[in-house]
Amino acid sequence: QVQLVESGGGLVQAGGSLRLSCAASRSIFSINAMGWYRQAPGKQRELVAAITSGSRTNYAASVKGRFTISRGNAKNPVYLQMNSLKPEDTAVYYCNVELGEDDYWGQGTQVTVSS
Repeated sequence: QVQLVESGGGLVQAGGSLRLSCAASRSIFSINAMGWYRQAPGKQRELVAAITSGSRTNYAASVKGRFTISRGNAKNPVYLQMNSLKPEDTAVYYCNVELGEDDYWGQGTQVTVSS
């Protein structure tokens, strides 16, 4: 079992930046893929960005060119750099790690972008 804890969220003005981190309860290796998802009030959870074990990345069209997903280390496996934030980026952001056949999620961190 692995517990994931996101951090780095907060309140920021439009145009600002935040960097989200995902910390694991133990060192994790042989990760298949990692991702960041978000869920805004009244909406379904959606993929924001993903990165594979081979470092291929995939971004939602709405964040491409503004957000960057990157790999970290065994205890902090994934980050999300968010620049040029917009009010529509407001949501709870979750990190996700795929290990073998198992899928792990954090509890989420709130990101609020004011106009």
